[in-house]
Formats: sequence, C-alpha cells, structure tokens
Amino acid sequence: MKKFYLLFLVVCGFAANAQVTFNPGLRAGANFSHYSGSTDNFFFWDNWYSSPTPTSFKSRTDFYVGFQGNIRFTKYYGLQPEIVYSRQGSKVESEGKNGEIKVSYLSLQMVNKFYMDKFNIHAGPTIDFVVDKNTNINDGETDLGFLLGVGYDITENIGIEGRVKRGIIPVFSYDGNHSNVVFQAGVYYTFKLKQ
Repeated sequence: MKKFYLLFLVVCGFAANAQVTFNPGLRAGANFSHYSGSTDNFFFWDNWYSSPTPTSFKSRTDFYVGFQGNIRFTKYYGLQPEIVYSRQGSKVESEGKNGEIKVSYLSLQMVNKFYMDKFNIHAGPTIDFVVDKNTNINDGETDLGFLLGVGYDITENIGIEGRVKRGIIPVFSYDGNHSNVVFQAGVYYTFKLKQ
C-alpha cells in the first residue's frame, strides 16, 4: 500500500510540474494522390469516354491547406487536431486516353506527434467529407483513414513535413474496392503563444 501512495504522489507531482501548452498554426503543401489497385472493367459515365478495357490509376498533383492546434503535453508528446481542405483524386489511363477524377475533401485529423529534438513523428486517424467532385463515381461522401508521417522544425515557428494518408473505405466498389492513397509534402507555421 505504501508503494501505491508513493507512486500516486510521484504522478501528482509530475502532473503539477508539467506545463501543457497550446499553439495554433497553419499547414499547406502538395498532394500526390491516386486510387489503389486497377480495374478490368471501368466505365466513365460523365463527359470523358466509356471503355470496357483495363484502366490504371495514376498519381495526380494538387494541394492541401489547413489549420492545426498543437497541444503539447510533455517534451516528447503532443496531440494535434487539424482541419484541412485537401484536393485529391486520381489520373485515369485507358486505351491511350487520359482523364482526371477530382475530389475535394474537408478533413478532420487527430494527429499524435512524438518529438525527438527537432524531428517529430506523426500518426493518427482522419475522417474526410466530400465537398466537391467532378464525377459521380464515388460511392459515398465520407472517407476514413490513417496517416503516418515525419516533420522537422527548421526554426521555432517553421517546419517541413511529409505524410502518407491511406483511406480504408472504398471510394467506389465497382470491379473491386479502390481507396484513396495520398502522399503529402509541405510546410507548417506555428504561432508560439506566450505562456
């Protein structure tokens, strides 16, 4: 019992001395997105073309921009909620013809950040809501996924980051289950608030 009280006092002392900080910020960069897999029987039913031949999904480039709020609990760990506008989709190639599927999302992300001096590792879930699209192939208006990435603090306020975001809900299920795959490279700016 004495050991339990001692442990309790140590934890309370740590919590009392811990200085939780909150710093808002901005993040922006480039998206390199595509759909997973390929399809043997893909049809466009919009203004491009219809083709029953094998179709492959290729990466398309667009951008993301958003807000972040970093809650730093310890020297080594922080929780960072994010709201991000993300333009994604995929290039489509079939029979030498090319098209682009463009889908824009509003993403809500809960990022766990693990710090090692100037480096940090990102991991967490994301839920994305479709806000605009140029085709009706999407099965739903919501995507769930996970992200994993790394960052580097160049200065106290400015850093660079790279992430991979993978959806777990098919964006359409015709001839297979195809989900979002997004590689992101960008910068972030953190407003250091006075404590």
